[in-house]
Amino acid sequence: MSQNIIQVRDLYKDYQTALGPFPVLKEVNLSVAFGDYVAIMGPSGSGKSTFMNILGCLDKPSSGEYMLDGYPVDKLDDATLAKLRNRTIGFVFQGFNLLSRSNLLDNVSLPLVYAGISKNERHARAKVVLEKVGLGNYLQSLPNQISGGQQQRVAIARALINQPRLILADEPTGNLDSKTSEDIMQFFKELNDDGITIVLVTHEPDIAEHAKRQVRFLDGRIVQDSLTTAKTPYLLTPAEAN
Repeated sequence: MSQNIIQVRDLYKDYQTALGPFPVLKEVNLSVAFGDYVAIMGPSGSGKSTFMNILGCLDKPSSGEYMLDGYPVDKLDDATLAKLRNRTIGFVFQGFNLLSRSNLLDNVSLPLVYAGISKNERHARAKVVLEKVGLGNYLQSLPNQISGGQQQRVAIARALINQPRLILADEPTGNLDSKTSEDIMQFFKELNDDGITIVLVTHEPDIAEHAKRQVRFLDGRIVQDSLTTAKTPYLLTPAEAN
């Protein structure tokens, strides 16, 4: 069994324009081990968001190989890929993406609707994860009745509902004040300590410092891959180096 939940080799991504193909990602190689915690950084237009969409199976590379939890993503049919994504990945977005007219219980249980799970079971599982993120007393509240930090905790609870092995977080503190951001990052640390792999995109160096490892994109390429605590370059595997 692979030790990596994410394995990307020689990945390229082009977008077609009126002037021809426009390269966004170029020769990207990256491995993420089970239990790792990686911050993806880079300026606007560096390719980090496109790369995150590919990791989440929301977009496809133009060429190259992406292995998710040991499965070759490009060789899976749509139904199989959807099942793999739903059981493996939990998504957390900057804008929370909560349904404004649904209470927290229904917001968190939404992913289970697509899995065909009964309403009683959905709500029971949603209650457990809402309690885990400290919102067990707000089950019937609407999103606009709680703070931004609490809304992000709801989004995290929704990401946890399918018991994913990997959380992909896109600027999860982008709409939060510094104190609330620290609280959210502490919660991510606790999730990582429990064994969940985390990959997050951020443009904030202080947020990236919470990760075990920092990967920086520039002009569609990875230009830095370093351990956060040691501040020493991350050693590439032979496959990544070639």
